[in-house]
Amino acid sequence: MPRSFLSARLLDGPMPILAAALLWGTTGTAGSLAPGGAPAAGIGAAALLLGGLLLFLTDRAAWGLPRACRAGERWLLALGAVGVVGYPLTFYPAVTRTGVAVATVVALGSAPVFTGLLGWLAGQGRPSGRWAGATGLAVLGCAVLVLGGGGEVDLLGALLAALSGLSYAGYSLIGGRLIAAGHPSGGVMGAMFGAAAVLVLPVLALEPVDWLGTVRGTAVVLHLAVITTYLAYRLFGHGLRRTTAQTATTLTLAEPAVAALLGVAALGEHLPAASWCGLALLAVGLLALTAAD
Repeated sequence: MPRSFLSARLLDGPMPILAAALLWGTTGTAGSLAPGGAPAAGIGAAALLLGGLLLFLTDRAAWGLPRACRAGERWLLALGAVGVVGYPLTFYPAVTRTGVAVATVVALGSAPVFTGLLGWLAGQGRPSGRWAGATGLAVLGCAVLVLGGGGEVDLLGALLAALSGLSYAGYSLIGGRLIAAGHPSGGVMGAMFGAAAVLVLPVLALEPVDWLGTVRGTAVVLHLAVITTYLAYRLFGHGLRRTTAQTATTLTLAEPAVAALLGVAALGEHLPAASWCGLALLAVGLLALTAAD
């Protein structure tokens, strides 16, 4: 098999996106190990602060990216940073109100839909029928997987989760557009997340931080910052070089599958039969996208 083909399949396109989703799937398990009393929003803010700074400081292209961008692209960078901050600020309150299962389904399930609609409105063309079919199957599988054991829906919580899906869709589209314009993927992710780290500082200042002084608190934040933010978004940005944001947000529906399997393997949780059926549907939807990209 030609090396160029292996490079395109493994180093670009769907594979880095799926690898990022695998890393994001460890978030729930890691968060469950945080000290008692650690606020969910504070954990997210601390992880974004450290992870965003790592993305910015370790990629020199991010330092000069605002100068390299045209005026319109600078506005996109700023809007992308707001979207990065918007995700944890809406998702964690959604989890508090309606539970992690419902919030995950609404946020991740709505993100591909928002990405397709926003991309269409931005002139990137109508999503293909293949994308719509595979995304619909993956979203259905995600819903059955996560909600197979039941879950109550809080209207405000569901709305907040949808806003987090919109935020994720927005900064994914912006990142993909800037990368497609010729800017380096690491620089784009570093600039957006570096700015987001500054924007999230007031949120962290309003939350109790004494838990950060514990060994468990520090370990959890380091994992979330280094693994699920720094490394995962480096992979995600790399994958956006050859994968559209519409396809990328659908592929990241693999995250709840990884989280569910980790819950079974590491935490001894039980998955009902319906959830295993949802996992199979989700896998088929993701394979339909991956096989063609």
